[in-house]
Amino acid sequence: MVDKELLDILCCPETKQNVALLDEESVKAINKKIKDGELKNRGGEAVKDTVDGALLREDRKYFYPIREDIPIMLIDEAIEFTVHT
Repeated sequence: MVDKELLDILCCPETKQNVALLDEESVKAINKKIKDGELKNRGGEAVKDTVDGALLREDRKYFYPIREDIPIMLIDEAIEFTVHT
């Protein structure tokens, strides 16, 4: 997973808020929504690839996917985090 030292320096590229790793249960729920074709990223594209993890923005509005242990910290790749995740 993401190195602890890297996690300590990462922040949202848009708001500069801190980010934190999402729990495994939320990641499973996100991957189910991806498989069901229910998620779009901020760029408006359907999210097709499941995630290995996710970094949730401090305000809990968006998360950044982690794939192959690499956080994708691009604003257009952020995905809205819903309470129902």
